[in-house]
Amino acid sequence: MRPNTFLTLKPSKWAPLLLRFVASWWYMVHLGAIALVMAFSPSTYNRENRIATSRHIYTSTWQVLPWFTLLAALVSLVLIRIVVVTALSYGLSRYALEMVVRVLVLELIPLTAAMFVALRAGLAFNSGDARAVLAASSTPSERSADAQNRLRRELVPQVIANAFAVLSLAMVSSVIVLILAYVSVYGNSPWGVLEYTRTVGRVFNPAVTIGFIFKTIFFGLAVAVIPTAAILEVHRFGRRSSSTVQPGAIRLLFVLLVIEAASLAVKYI
Repeated sequence: MRPNTFLTLKPSKWAPLLLRFVASWWYMVHLGAIALVMAFSPSTYNRENRIATSRHIYTSTWQVLPWFTLLAALVSLVLIRIVVVTALSYGLSRYALEMVVRVLVLELIPLTAAMFVALRAGLAFNSGDARAVLAASSTPSERSADAQNRLRRELVPQVIANAFAVLSLAMVSSVIVLILAYVSVYGNSPWGVLEYTRTVGRVFNPAVTIGFIFKTIFFGLAVAVIPTAAILEVHRFGRRSSSTVQPGAIRLLFVLLVIEAASLAVKYI
């Protein structure tokens, strides 16, 4: 099947394709808004929903946290060593630590955690039974207590767990990378703590720290909503795609890049 794009369709069909594109984005925003409102609603957290949420958090975060942190630490250690050796060879050793913190901790670690959680959550959700969530979200405008309970029971725990996973993986990996950066630059000596904390504090000024927290939160929300909405949209409307890419992957990548670009623009422009 040929992909339905503006380049392959007749001009007369551009308007329906554009409307379908806008409707697809609106479905994602609508579903995400419903999930977020219910996530902040106290009535959501009854005993059954708390158990379901904790189970999803355990599956999406705790089971992958040790080996993801280990993998991130190994890759970061290699990158830190490359940056430090390169900076020493050019006589820029005093900038090596600041570069490591800015590039790895502020940019690469949160983005890597978001993409990892998105891939794992999307595959797990797509390979599992999506009918329960589909039934709950097929008519999100319904005000019946049964429809709302199904949304709280099936959709909200997954959204909370995915967002929590991104935050947890990013924060824990960032702390490990900061420790590895100190050891790589100063070794086991405790005399570099003062200079190290001064350098890290200069990087993490209040504006950068707030931006880092908000960027990670937005990453988590994007990962929690976009893949789930894309998969539900495919099941609900029966839309087939000629692409073998995971549903919502391109859209998620676009949103993550927009968030990253906006973060860079606010910090450095």
